[in-house]
Amino acid sequence: MSGTDESAFGALRGQLQEAAQAFADGPGALEGILLGIVDDVDRAVREPLEIFPVCHHSPASATAMARRLREKRPKVVYLELCEDMAPLLTELRNCRLPVAVQAFATETEGFPAEWAPLSVVAPITEASAEYQAIAYALDTPGVELVLVDRSSDHVYQWDERAPQAAAAADPDAPPAEEEAALHGDAVGVEIGDLRPRFAELEEHLLRHGRVRHWSEWWHQYVELPLGDSDHDTYRQVMLLIGSLFRRLAPGDEHRVRVDEDRERYMWTRMREHLTATGTDPADCLYVCGAFHAASRVAEFGVRGADTFEIGPRTATKWQHGLIPSSHAAIEAQFGLAAGSVSIAATVWAKNLRRTKVQPFRLAGQNGAKSGRATKAVAAAAQAAQDPTGSVASSGESGAAADRLSGFLRRPPVLDPLDEAELLGWSVEIVRAARRNGYLASTADAIAVFETSILLAGMRDRAKPTPYDFQDAAVTCIEKDSVPGRRDVRRLVEIMMGGDRIGQVGYDALPPLARDVHDRLKPLALRLEQRGVQRALLDIASRPELERCSDVLWMLRRLLPQGAARPIMGERRLGERSIQESWDLALGTHQRALIELGYEGISIEQVLEQRLRRTAYAPRATTATVLETVEDATLYLRSRRLADELGARALETLAAERSVDGAPEVLRRVRRLLAFYRTSEPVLPPWIERFVKTGYAHYCTLLPTAFTDEDAGVRQVAAMLGFLFSMESLALSLGCDRTQLELAVAQSHPEDPPKTALLWAARTQLGHLTRADLRARCDELLDNPLVVPAYPRYLSGFVQALEPVPGLTDFVVEAVSNAFARLPDPVLLPWLPTLITTLRDGGGELAPLLIREAGRIFPGRLTALDAWVPPWREAPDPGVPASARRAEAGRGVALLAAHPAACDAVAGLLGCDGAWETAAAGPRGAALVDRHPDTATALAVLLAAG
Repeated sequence: MSGTDESAFGALRGQLQEAAQAFADGPGALEGILLGIVDDVDRAVREPLEIFPVCHHSPASATAMARRLREKRPKVVYLELCEDMAPLLTELRNCRLPVAVQAFATETEGFPAEWAPLSVVAPITEASAEYQAIAYALDTPGVELVLVDRSSDHVYQWDERAPQAAAAADPDAPPAEEEAALHGDAVGVEIGDLRPRFAELEEHLLRHGRVRHWSEWWHQYVELPLGDSDHDTYRQVMLLIGSLFRRLAPGDEHRVRVDEDRERYMWTRMREHLTATGTDPADCLYVCGAFHAASRVAEFGVRGADTFEIGPRTATKWQHGLIPSSHAAIEAQFGLAAGSVSIAATVWAKNLRRTKVQPFRLAGQNGAKSGRATKAVAAAAQAAQDPTGSVASSGESGAAADRLSGFLRRPPVLDPLDEAELLGWSVEIVRAARRNGYLASTADAIAVFETSILLAGMRDRAKPTPYDFQDAAVTCIEKDSVPGRRDVRRLVEIMMGGDRIGQVGYDALPPLARDVHDRLKPLALRLEQRGVQRALLDIASRPELERCSDVLWMLRRLLPQGAARPIMGERRLGERSIQESWDLALGTHQRALIELGYEGISIEQVLEQRLRRTAYAPRATTATVLETVEDATLYLRSRRLADELGARALETLAAERSVDGAPEVLRRVRRLLAFYRTSEPVLPPWIERFVKTGYAHYCTLLPTAFTDEDAGVRQVAAMLGFLFSMESLALSLGCDRTQLELAVAQSHPEDPPKTALLWAARTQLGHLTRADLRARCDELLDNPLVVPAYPRYLSGFVQALEPVPGLTDFVVEAVSNAFARLPDPVLLPWLPTLITTLRDGGGELAPLLIREAGRIFPGRLTALDAWVPPWREAPDPGVPASARRAEAGRGVALLAAHPAACDAVAGLLGCDGAWETAAAGPRGAALVDRHPDTATALAVLLAAG
């Protein structure tokens, strides 16, 4: 390029200057922009180190790259890609494209914590210039591939805002499916990104080009004209477009600074490499986006200024790997129209057939159809070692002629209509529509055919493009509604090539992912295959499958929903399934499995790290920490980790001042206690301390929770449930029951549900009898001012079944009394409130009420009229008092015959002392006089025994 004639673009400068004067009434800003564009192109063409401008996933760029590599055969290829991703590129041969090179960091140092996890991806497709350069460099002996773009760490260092996903795709595009989320929220490395940043310019191009979105404009006015152009024309046109978009970009200072710093970074790295190796710039090729090729920074070129200082990286530890990608994921991440990457793959195949260019392909690439491309690469490698076989290009042999003037003056080439191709499209889309529920027919195929031609003519095109055909198909087939999951637009995208989804091969997987595949080999499934597969585990007959079961349960805990879903079998504390059935989709969720490999070398290690991270998080609650204890016991069977996390739960409980998590704490502590009592000889020390601390903790918070409006009745009921159900263990550990009695005595709620809950608690403590509780409910029903709030009292009684399950029959009695005593004008208005209150506040406790009601109420409708509720049963008036006293006397004689039983009962009732003389009668007589019903019941039990 050094021999380029300085006047090569002189004629073009003159023409643009005349045009600027004619359209802008004299020289000015327009002239400066137009002549500046020519200067940018001239400067890039004159650079001794050949600059090859590309566009992201452009078939024209890929074709031109393959052709240029075979002509020039450079010894060094500089590529605009994060320099820390270089070691991964050799693993591309073990994958099926498209895949993405990823840098991933879960723990950040030097970045805001809310940015984590950090992820940078660079998707690679076969129809891209980057892949052609990578394949050539890796499979050609003596060729070095050097990545020169900023590191993944610098990507986030230079981002002053929170990392966000790329711009939204075309608004007319269908909703993204699961493949569109393969890259997650990663920041994309926009290799060769080429799109106007000046909104008015893009709108102008779309309107005058009669297209709907940018992808269609690029396909029509750049891809097709440059598909079979020569090298110099391609370079100059791409440099022209890049310079135009750069000069018309809005003045976003941050984005301009980042773009220029990237260019300074890349040229600094290239000069460092040239100086260190002594390579001749003429033997090198610099592959970058057209936007960066037309750079005006002082560091541009091999003779540029060495004034840019590259800052150090942060202490963040980055993990690198390959993840599966897809056409839809690339479109979603980079804001392309849906289906544009699939159409680009189709155009790439057509370009190869038309131009006869041999593409480069990595040797052993997964999915290769034949060894033809590999042989071509070997031939190119042999030619590269033979200096006499060099093929000179116009840029290397002398002056590069001005190709822009001819290209800009040339009228658009109108491709002739390929009726066979369009007819095949029309027939195929009708067939696909019928398979998806549309009532399409041959007439619709004809309509799509004719409408495609009509739309192309209206848009000044002789040959309908895939986008014209897509619009025609939607117009003629979709009608009013979409009968299936896919609309016609999506069906056209699938027909044009579909959403190809890449796959990372076994050898390119991280150690964790390979370990998972190895441990699941006994299942005899193709785990790398996409879609859902059913796995049947008969652990009873094949005990070795229990290890597979352990792996699957951990994957279910770590991977997104759907990756491993149990159909039959469950894992609970103290239980193990003897048969299990699973739906596995590890191939579909390969990206998530690979990212697990960035966190550790085994799933056990990753799970342990995540449990610790959850337990020691600043906002961890007692309930979440207890969940980690349960998971450590359930999945890892690690007593050591469970004890450590249990101690953390004790610390969290002591520091909590809220009772929001009380229901979850109660549920998990009960479950852990039941497990340890059945599987361990003694309780772990941490859970004993937890019960003791929790007893004192909830006693302290109980009076405040009863009056706090933010504390719900369910939370207060859970606190009482903890206190009453753990009372025996807490008292055995040294707690004082007086503390609970004082807490209840100091509670004075005003809310009806909490008031009913307090009554239930006092009943449990013996401060209220059933008769007192029944009397209070009767007073509520007798007071017309309180009747509307009675459902809320019932809600409190229902919640009281958690701490005081013995009140189940009383709650049934309270509800039954309301229905029996209230008249319909009073009952019917608050009946909906009662139903919604019971459903929202006590849905999980309703089975207790239903079971108790089924026990109390008669089983047949005919028996209902003569049925008397047990709470209304009175002593039989036909039995005289003397008979009842005689019955009690028999009880006295029975007690005298069994003095030991009498002593035990007396001790329970609080009566101490010795037996009296025979004349005075035994002490049991006094007890019988005070408690005749108890004596009678005891006599019946002893007689039955």
